[in-house]
Amino acid sequence: MKPVLILALAGLVVTTPAVAADAAAGRQKAGACRTCHGIDGIAKIPIAPHIAGENRIYLETQLKAFRSGKREHEIMSVVAQSLSDEDISDLSAWYSSIAISATVPE
Repeated sequence: MKPVLILALAGLVVTTPAVAADAAAGRQKAGACRTCHGIDGIAKIPIAPHIAGENRIYLETQLKAFRSGKREHEIMSVVAQSLSDEDISDLSAWYSSIAISATVPE
């Protein structure tokens, strides 16, 4: 096998998520998220961001950063501590699956 092909295949293996994301399971797990972010991903308090329709990989990365302490927030750092990789994948799948739209004023 040619070295370029081997590297390309290795890249696919490395970037493949270890846990299959389940949006339906994520919706069920989003109970702790709904107070600030809402079950629909639209923030319910001014200090929380809207996360509906956000990129799944971005959401997973941020939740893992809160869990590891790489990113800190007084609420999210605590919430993320109890999340498994599967929980993070499922929650990210749920919130990224929500379709949002914007209306530009004329």
